[in-house]
Amino acid sequence: MKKAVLAVVVVGTSLVAVGPLPANSAPPDDEPQVVTTPPRDGSFRTGPAVAPSCTGVTIGTDDDAAAIVDQAPAGTTFCFTAGLHRISKPIQPKANQVLASDRGAVLTGSVPLTRWSPSNTTSPAGVNRAWVTTGVLPPAYPRTGQCEDNQANICYLREQVFRDDTHLTRVASREKVAPGTFYADYAANAVYLGDSPYGHAIEMSSTPTAIEPGGNNVIVRGLTIEHFATPPQGGAIVLGLGWHVYGNDIGWNHAVGAMLINADSAVLERNRIHDNGQLGVGQYSTLKGTITANEVSGNNTDGFWIADWESGGIKTTWSSGGSVSGNLIEDNLGVGLWSDAYDDSRTFANNQIADNAADGIRYEIGRNGVIEDNVISGNGFGTGRGSGTSLWDGGGINVNTSSNVQVRDNIVANNVNGIAIQSRTRGSGPWGTNVLRDIVVSGNRVTMRGGTTATGMVQNAGAVIPAGEVTMNDNSYILDSLGAERFQKTGEWYTAKQWQNTGQDTTSLFTIGKAVLDATGILTVLPAS
Repeated sequence: MKKAVLAVVVVGTSLVAVGPLPANSAPPDDEPQVVTTPPRDGSFRTGPAVAPSCTGVTIGTDDDAAAIVDQAPAGTTFCFTAGLHRISKPIQPKANQVLASDRGAVLTGSVPLTRWSPSNTTSPAGVNRAWVTTGVLPPAYPRTGQCEDNQANICYLREQVFRDDTHLTRVASREKVAPGTFYADYAANAVYLGDSPYGHAIEMSSTPTAIEPGGNNVIVRGLTIEHFATPPQGGAIVLGLGWHVYGNDIGWNHAVGAMLINADSAVLERNRIHDNGQLGVGQYSTLKGTITANEVSGNNTDGFWIADWESGGIKTTWSSGGSVSGNLIEDNLGVGLWSDAYDDSRTFANNQIADNAADGIRYEIGRNGVIEDNVISGNGFGTGRGSGTSLWDGGGINVNTSSNVQVRDNIVANNVNGIAIQSRTRGSGPWGTNVLRDIVVSGNRVTMRGGTTATGMVQNAGAVIPAGEVTMNDNSYILDSLGAERFQKTGEWYTAKQWQNTGQDTTSLFTIGKAVLDATGILTVLPAS
C-alpha cells in the first residue's frame, strides 16, 4: 500500500526544538503535498451516484422484492426501478446475486400512518394538543442497549416516526408530546404526534432489516436504504461472506446502518452512511473485512450513550485482519472509529475523522493494530453522561489496554486531548489477561493548546504500565507555550522539557504556534499570538 503524505504548511519561524535532535529532524516542508485522506469540502463522492448501470431482472415498486429474489437462481442480477419500494420482510439474496439500481430506487422499512384523530391531554403546563392513531405498534419487547438518558431509557425502542421525511424525536410520555416529537404507548398500542398529520406524509419504521445473508459473494449497489426498525446492534443491511456493498445511501434507520457479521473478505465501499439511530457501521467476527472510502456522518440520532456504548461512526469487534481506510467520519454523536474487544491485526489508515463527540479513534482491548496516516481533528468535546476532558476520557487517539499497537504518521489537531494511552484493569479473555504492552507512538503531528489538553499515559492501581512498554519518539507537537504542562504520565504533569526528561519524545520537535486544518486535510501552523 502506498504510504500517505500528511501535508503541513509552516508560516513564520515558530518551530522550536527542545532537547537533542536526530539528523533527519528537519521542520516540515513549506510546499503543500498530496493528502490521501478524503476531503471535507463536499468533493468526496459516495452513494448511488457512483454506482454503475444495471441490466437484469426488473423489480418494480409494487412487487414483492423478497419473493422475487428468493424464486430466482443464484447469480441473478436484479434491477430495482425508480421510486419507493416497501420492504415488508428482509431480502435474502442467494450466492452471487446482484441487487442494484441506477434509477434512484429507495428501499424503505416504513409503513404509512393515515388514520389520525385529535387528542388533548392536560399536563402541568396546561392543555397539550396532539393527534393519535392506534393499532400500529408491535407488542412490547425487552430493553437492550444503553441510552444517553439513562432515566427515561427509551433509545432501544425501534419504531421511528417521520413527518414529510423529517425524523421526529421520541419522548417518554404522553405529557411531553410537543411539536417535532412523538410518543409511542406500547401498552395501549397508540402513537401520539405533536404536529398536525393532515396534509402531511406520516411514516413509521416497521421492518427490522432490508437485506441480510442468504448466500455468499453478493453485490449490493446503487440503492437508498432507509427507515428500517433495526434493533440495537442490528443493521439495516447485514453483509455476509465475500459481499461487496458499494455506492448506496444508508440512513435514518433506528440502530446500525450496515453490519458485517461473519462477513469474511466482505467489502463496504463508497457508501453514504448517515443519520442512523445508533451507529453508522458495525463489524463482528469477521476475517479480512474492508471498510473503505465511505462517508459516515451524523449517526446516533436516537440517543444511545455517547461516551461508551456503541454509538457514533464505526465500531469493529472480535475481528482479524482487514482495514478501515480512506473514510470520512464526521459529526457522529459518539466515537468516530472504535476497535473494541479482541480485534487482531487491524489497520486504521488514511481516514479523515472530525468533530465526533467522543474519541476520534479508540483502540480498546486489541492487539497487533496499526493506526497510521489519519487526519483527526475536533473530537472529544461531547458533554453528556461520562464525557470529560482528562486522559481517562480519551482524545484524538485513545489506546486502551491493548498490545503491540503502532500509532504513526497521523495528524492529531485540536481534539480534547492529543494521544491518550490508558492502562485499565479489564479482566481476561481469549489471549489471557488484558494488559497494555508494546505501544509505539511515532511520526505524529499533535496540536495541544489551552485548558487541560494533554498527551501521555494513565493507569489504575491494578494495571501498572511496566517500564519500556510505551515508546513515544520522532513526533512533532504544536503547543501554546513551551512552559505549558501538556504532557502527563500516571498523574504527573510535565512541560515539554520535563517530558523529555522522563525518557519520552527525546527525538521529537516542539512547536509554538496555532494549527489550522483546512477541509482537504492540510495543516497550517501559524505563529503563536
